[in-house]
Amino acid sequence: MNRELPDHLKDLFWDRDFGSITWASHRDLVISRILSCGTYEDIRWLLRKLGADELRSWMTARRGRGLEARQLRFWEVILDLPEGEVDAWLEERDGVWDRRVGR
Repeated sequence: MNRELPDHLKDLFWDRDFGSITWASHRDLVISRILSCGTYEDIRWLLRKLGADELRSWMTARRGRGLEARQLRFWEVILDLPEGEVDAWLEERDGVWDRRVGR
């Protein structure tokens, strides 16, 4: 049992020892997992824990890393992220891939 994180998050960390995950040490991992594949209950917990402003700041600082394009577009709407910034984050990803395959 993990006393720091609610039990309903356990399924998100099937590949790790859930009991050893702490908010202080694994904050980015927990947030990323919830945003990419969390349930409504998981997301509500995260928003209560951080608040929309802090979550928006976290997303902006990471430039959407760890989220697929469709997930990022979803959170763009929900968190009211600046549209131009999200477009730029997605372009950066495309640019890296295009350079890698020699386009």
